[in-house]
Amino acid sequence: MKKIIASAVGLMLAGGIATTASAAVENEFGGYWRTRFTYQDNILTGTNTPSVFYVDTRTRLFYTAKFSDDFKFVNKFEFNTGWGDANGGSGTGAGGDIGADGKGNWRIKNSYADFNIGPVVNAKVGIQGFTLARGFLFDDDASGVMVTGKFGNVTVPLVWINAANKDVVTTDGMLPNANNVNVFAALAAIKINDAITVTPYFVDQVMDFAATGKDGNYWWLGADADMKFGSVTTWATAIYNGGTVNNVDTSAYLGAVGADAGLVHGQAFYSSGQKFGDDPTKNNQFVGIPGLQPKYASANTGSSYYWAEIMGYGIFDNPVAHGTLADDITNIWAANVGVTFKPMDKLKLTGDVWYASLAQSWDKTGDKELGWELDGVASYSIYDNLTADLVIAYLFSGDAVGPENITEGGVRLSLKF
Repeated sequence: MKKIIASAVGLMLAGGIATTASAAVENEFGGYWRTRFTYQDNILTGTNTPSVFYVDTRTRLFYTAKFSDDFKFVNKFEFNTGWGDANGGSGTGAGGDIGADGKGNWRIKNSYADFNIGPVVNAKVGIQGFTLARGFLFDDDASGVMVTGKFGNVTVPLVWINAANKDVVTTDGMLPNANNVNVFAALAAIKINDAITVTPYFVDQVMDFAATGKDGNYWWLGADADMKFGSVTTWATAIYNGGTVNNVDTSAYLGAVGADAGLVHGQAFYSSGQKFGDDPTKNNQFVGIPGLQPKYASANTGSSYYWAEIMGYGIFDNPVAHGTLADDITNIWAANVGVTFKPMDKLKLTGDVWYASLAQSWDKTGDKELGWELDGVASYSIYDNLTADLVIAYLFSGDAVGPENITEGGVRLSLKF
């Protein structure tokens, strides 16, 4: 403990010296913290399996060096710990055991330079967050460049994501990456008036997967629309997915709509799928970046759209129901309606009903139904920055999930600063 205190004091002194030496730099700090107490029953297989209860903590620390209004250097760090986890989960020696001292689970989420070029162009270069098509195509951190021009009511971001590079130089003894994957995107956010914004976009992904022999490209042509009419906000997304990979032609699509009137809200989406037994030289399944077609939920795609609690990650974004696709919206359709009301200033109650089904069955069984899900969330603001969420969810499982219904619940404490 003495060594820890001495080290902390040393870092504080060093930080003070550094601040004095670079008085022209404005240092900005912030972050996010949450701890979840989670219960799940029958979640993994859709059959009658033992329930699980676990607790985990996530901490994110943000640091920005602001040199001027036109130039800053942004960094975001993250570390995760599963309580009681001594040798796994979030990393070897994750820090959840007696003695803590977690190691191996420190992550660099973002590290990029953010600077303006003249009065209308902004550039971000480095590891940063990218969002395309509300996450239906991509919502994740990645290495790349985003250059954004602002021309009156039109904002034009140009994006390059370097998802994989076989020529990367490694210094840790690991084998070089065998793949080349690059994503290029051009968007135009057009503010028609104070109530309507339309964002058309074109995205192209060029691939060379040496391990699987797949090469070619997928491309997406789509548009987002955001509208507000009085107290009602609405949105819509439409995307066509084409391209040829390994001599297989893709022709697929996704459509989504949503509305929020304060008390009542709802949404629906449809993403095309490939029917079992169809022509293998043609692909009708909508594919998210980076061009993978998972049968079930996959952590390998950059697409990320959260929806229902049990079927689509929701608040507790840990294992989802067997047979569902989590945040990767492909070969699925779903719809929901919900209500939100505030019985008091610090308390918000939300209830949702979801129905979801695969667009096409994965196999010859023909099973497609995922089921009906009921979600309830009570959010209480303990302090301005500290919130407690009570979550209760129940899935009446469809035949594509399994014979057993699924339960999930828990409490999340979250802090933003």
